[in-house]
Amino acid sequence: MVAVAIIISCKTRFTTTRSNFTAVSSPAAFERGKVLAFSICAGCHYDHSINKFIGTQIHDIPDIAGKVYSANLTHSKTNGIAPLYTDGEIRQLIKTGIARDGRFLNYMLRPNMAEEDINAIIVYLRSNDPAVAAADTTVGLTHLTFMGKTYMNMHAKPLEYKQGVKLPPASDQVALGYYLVDNLGCFHCHSASLTKLNYLFPDQTPGYLAGGIKLKGEHEIEIKASNITPDKNTGIGNYTKEDFRKALVDGQAPNRQLKIPMPKFNKLKPYEVDAIYAYLQTVPAKYHDVLNK
Repeated sequence: MVAVAIIISCKTRFTTTRSNFTAVSSPAAFERGKVLAFSICAGCHYDHSINKFIGTQIHDIPDIAGKVYSANLTHSKTNGIAPLYTDGEIRQLIKTGIARDGRFLNYMLRPNMAEEDINAIIVYLRSNDPAVAAADTTVGLTHLTFMGKTYMNMHAKPLEYKQGVKLPPASDQVALGYYLVDNLGCFHCHSASLTKLNYLFPDQTPGYLAGGIKLKGEHEIEIKASNITPDKNTGIGNYTKEDFRKALVDGQAPNRQLKIPMPKFNKLKPYEVDAIYAYLQTVPAKYHDVLNK
């Protein structure tokens, strides 16, 4: 058994991309990319104390697995993503989890992200926005223990690049809502386990959107993710559309203030917030009393 673990922990690199993809810049792509960066990437990469994407420590990693720090996304020439990665390498990292050096980062996966959204994120990361201006800062070096490396390598299954994914139209609220629940990462925190996420088919994830995952909030206080299925007793079945908007955008639920690490999605367009609400109404209601469990 020990020998097997040693062999597993020695597994290292995967094939990287040779794509010559170049993002197409435009004012619309920049604006969209900024929304996506603050709605998706900021949760792990944005330091609110200096208002920059310099990376942070990921506190939800168990101590037994080691310490993980997210990457610097600024224009730093020493350790920033934008100067060190080509557009094709950033695109591959987002879609497959494979970094430019061949490492597999299984918490980066967005296989179902539309090509135009990936293009927009890259355009934003290449922009002159102050939040991605060069900051030669290293918040910490990732160090996995033997247990952490073994676990990561046992789950090291990069995905094939899913070609031709398109953004659902605003007119199809349910489809757009599902897309956003997937790519904003809502199902990551609001399902049963961070280690059992189905990135390709999110709605097949165990405990999908019924909450219960234990996360670390402000001052390392343990927070349980809410049930966001339309169950009327333990979920959001009694939320009106306006209730949901206030919760998602302002962090104010009908009967409580939402706590960190739940972000405020205040950069989403109103029609996107409404699309998420419309989709969540179609999810099977699940009784799961997270708050009183």
